[in-house]
Amino acid sequence: MSTKQHRKSHMGRLIVPAISCSFLAYFAFHAQSGRFGLEAKSVLATELVQAEARYAKLLQDRQSLERRVQLLHDGTLERDMIDERARESLGFVAADEIAILK
Repeated sequence: MSTKQHRKSHMGRLIVPAISCSFLAYFAFHAQSGRFGLEAKSVLATELVQAEARYAKLLQDRQSLERRVQLLHDGTLERDMIDERARESLGFVAADEIAILK
């Protein structure tokens, strides 16, 4: 009967911590600079501010258009709105008036 004696290596004890550290480094890197990481969060925050500003402007434009449409509804026709629409579509300006083109 023969026996072989093996000397235990210190490297065997370092395999699991090395693999664990490499996984931890991988996930830490992607948490910082990945697609949904901390750097992307700041970019998304600036895009959100810009989108909210565009939304506020569009909302203001819509309210303005709704007011103009309300003045053109049947039964509530304003003389100024009728005059403005007629001048715009016909291109008519009296001699004593000043025309401002948009």
